[in-house]
Amino acid sequence: MEDDTMDKTTQSGPAASPGRGAAQPDYAAIKARQQAAWATGDFAVVGVTLQIVGETLAEAADIRAGETVIDVAAGNGNASLAAAHRLARVTSTDYVPALLEKGRARAAAEGLDIEFREADAENLPFRDGSFDVALSTFGVMFTPDHARCASELLRVVRQGGRIGLASWTPDSFIGQLFKVIGKAVPPPAGLMSPSLWGTEAYLGELFGDAAADIRCERRNYHFRYASPSHWLQVFRDFYGPLNKAFGALDSHGQALLEREIMALLDRFNTAGNASLVVPSEYLEAVIVKRSA
Repeated sequence: MEDDTMDKTTQSGPAASPGRGAAQPDYAAIKARQQAAWATGDFAVVGVTLQIVGETLAEAADIRAGETVIDVAAGNGNASLAAAHRLARVTSTDYVPALLEKGRARAAAEGLDIEFREADAENLPFRDGSFDVALSTFGVMFTPDHARCASELLRVVRQGGRIGLASWTPDSFIGQLFKVIGKAVPPPAGLMSPSLWGTEAYLGELFGDAAADIRCERRNYHFRYASPSHWLQVFRDFYGPLNKAFGALDSHGQALLEREIMALLDRFNTAGNASLVVPSEYLEAVIVKRSA
């Protein structure tokens, strides 16, 4: 999808480089593995339940009619639909074609005019300053090269434009789930945790002097399922990273991972034995790009 005529030399940001001095991870290999993981199962089954996060983020970013909006690592299009609901001109991007198809079907069902385009969040095929707003709900936080992704978000947004992000915090239920999965199936050496995007300080490092303002608010999304075992069944079947983790383990390892996850669900569940209601904290951030 890359347009070779585009000027991509302007990098509008400091591109923080966490872990300096350490060996650089093989980002290309990691990305290929991640792409395969997200294409596994059917993330849309989980994704549609998160629509409220896209709507809330669109409000926080103050999306207005006629504005150009890009949804980066859009999955099945929650933020894309939210922006289109507010009469913006929306481009929805992801590097998993099957997820874009799910988003396209949702847009068609609601009669929304959204452009869907396959694109890598670390190498967006758009000119500098193409959009008024960039959005991402639980998307760009999973890119391997955080600094490169932040730089790309800044590059494609005009001066004075906004970047709206929703990212799970390290201490949230999902942040703790990452740790449980990482203990069972260790991530590649040198790879930064995705939940770092859910901290104000790290966003300051990533966007630095390129940001005129960074406004953050901590919110909770509530996972609502019939029971802990129901949650585990859905996520094991349809949530690519968890599906892949179980697939990488032998029967003993799978049993241990299941026990750890069930214990985590029990710790966070606020519904008692009646059902499952698990709050998971996320950081809603709106970054305003500095004008020259």
